[in-house]
Amino acid sequence: MLAAMPPPVPPPTPAPGAPRVRERGDACPGALRLHSADDGHLARLRLPAGRLTARQVEILADAAEALGDGRISITSRGNAELRGLADGCGAELAPLLAEAGLLPSPTHERVRNIVASPASGLDGLGTADVQLWARELDERLCAAPWAAGLSGRFLFVLDDGRGDVTGLGGDVTLVAVAPDAALLHMGGRAVRVAAADAPRAALAAARAFLSAARAAGTGAWRVRELPEGHEADVRDVRKALAAEEVPEPVLPQGPPPAPGPLGPAALHVLAPLGRLTAARLRALLPADEVRLTPWRGAVVAGTDPARLPALEAHGLITRPDSPWAGVSACTGRPGCAKSLADVRADAVPGRPGLPVHYSGCERRCGHPHGDRVDVLAAPGGGYLVDGVPVARTDLARAVTTARTAPRTAPRTTR
Repeated sequence: MLAAMPPPVPPPTPAPGAPRVRERGDACPGALRLHSADDGHLARLRLPAGRLTARQVEILADAAEALGDGRISITSRGNAELRGLADGCGAELAPLLAEAGLLPSPTHERVRNIVASPASGLDGLGTADVQLWARELDERLCAAPWAAGLSGRFLFVLDDGRGDVTGLGGDVTLVAVAPDAALLHMGGRAVRVAAADAPRAALAAARAFLSAARAAGTGAWRVRELPEGHEADVRDVRKALAAEEVPEPVLPQGPPPAPGPLGPAALHVLAPLGRLTAARLRALLPADEVRLTPWRGAVVAGTDPARLPALEAHGLITRPDSPWAGVSACTGRPGCAKSLADVRADAVPGRPGLPVHYSGCERRCGHPHGDRVDVLAAPGGGYLVDGVPVARTDLARAVTTARTAPRTAPRTTR
């Protein structure tokens, strides 16, 4: 049965310089453990590398319409969320997801957090097809009983060398550096491993983190939360594999794929404000597979890019010069009790530029990583745009200016 989660209790703020102590497990929702919101219950489905088969696309769209509010939200990790779920929907949702292959391990479903370069293997770029690594890593993760002890926030990032996902804050990051080699990064150290061993190496690194977290006794959820003197050691990976420690190199940094064609048989579209209706999700078919992306879009593999105008007619973002490209928002009112505004209704397009995220409260749920325009609802009405008070009537002008103005330093609030 699906169980509704109680509202999370924020942990106490540690004193400056003191290690953060987690006295409870993380409260991240999953497919079986739901979050209770003002608009009903929320289920978060982990989709390693964002991958959905055509059949899973159909089933997910059906579930959103039959059990939820008819929409699918795409998270900043390329996962899917169903909202507006009614009490007692577990008797239908859990078996539906399991039968579709979307729930391969009830004990591990919240730890299947794997982001991989979404265009890998499709557009001729990148050094290796890390989508294959993602599938093997997921199988190994679900088969390891100890891995169920990872936090629902622990993140594996697999980059094919183009640098599109290295900036997403992975706890364990694999980067393809040659067709037969990868670099594994964790906690400021790196080891070089054979490409064939990359998924096994990532899992070994996660086990090293859990060992370090137990020794520290602080209940750390993420690698960056480990206190000084209890760092997770990538040298443990060397013991498990034929790995060579190397000086920590600078991670490659590249842009996400632009909306539009990806080679001769794939395309990339974005969901308006990161949310798909069931009809828009179905419009992505026919396809060999659909890969939801950390940029709140979908890479559609095995399809004709000539379909882009038809997808634009469905309301999807298909061009990099769209004024809605890069615009995202949290749930806001009326779905979230903490929100100060209906940010999705207030969000405005503008000239393409920096990503912009609208937040209803200071938690800034779902914000993108990296430099962005931060639009925060203010008490009493209005917004703060990168910290500057702006009336709601002036929001469009202020956001357009912030997206296109030269930056002297990145503004990455929170």
